[in-house]
Amino acid sequence: MTVAEAIRAATERLSATSDTARLDAELLMAHALAVSRSDVLVHRMNDAAPAEFHRLIERREQFEPVAYITGHQEFFGRSFKVTRDTLIPRADSETIVEAALEVLGDPAYVTEGILDLGTGTGALLLSVLAERPGVRGFGIDISAPAVAVARENSRILGLHDRVTFETASWHDLGFQHSSGWKDSTGLYDLVIANPPYVEIDAPLDKDVKDYEPASALFAGKDGLDEYRAIIPELGNLLAHDGAAVLEIGHTQAQAVTKLAENAGFSVEIRNDLANRPRCAILR
Repeated sequence: MTVAEAIRAATERLSATSDTARLDAELLMAHALAVSRSDVLVHRMNDAAPAEFHRLIERREQFEPVAYITGHQEFFGRSFKVTRDTLIPRADSETIVEAALEVLGDPAYVTEGILDLGTGTGALLLSVLAERPGVRGFGIDISAPAVAVARENSRILGLHDRVTFETASWHDLGFQHSSGWKDSTGLYDLVIANPPYVEIDAPLDKDVKDYEPASALFAGKDGLDEYRAIIPELGNLLAHDGAAVLEIGHTQAQAVTKLAENAGFSVEIRNDLANRPRCAILR
């Protein structure tokens, strides 16, 4: 079977489990051949299909996300390593990076750096740093394996000398506990976060529910528990004229705005590519 024939057959097989069956098949073929997707489509369609491809398609048929099968995900024009210890970076989250870059403005005025709460793969923080040479970043995550992934991504992207990742929880910010990690980190020009915001009983697709880490998804009955923990502490994290950029669920703009305003912030909501509320800028 040629690559073209194998992709067509795989597309039919995956159509029952994926809304992007053809794309999935092409990406998995590229992974099996260790080349880019464009190289597959332009140069390799008449080659013999590798035996490994069948096994990759079987995994996708079980709803395993393509990013976990291949071990990487494209985000904001760069490739990031992912594992099942991390959420998969999604295009919706690029809205956070765009807002963060706008808030930062001229990097010459970014003197205190960026804090990323719940960094996961590091995709948000590293994307911002890659676009703002000279700016430094600090990322925390409660998951030590996730922190290891973020550190590796910083090395792959050549940003390891401008960023520090540590295993820590934003529930131990240090303002009520003298041993908290925050005591030694200072203040920041920008705080970014994509916290868990899914309601505990929300219906999810199997590729999310069965594979992605629950601790990075769920945040109580209304999905707001982590905003309640983070937002009241932001004033103690931000330097003068600093701002926070938070990812939100598309139904949560009003609730998050109320939490932020009650904590003394003004709020601006930005929409994602599907024109749904996705980003809250707090000043």
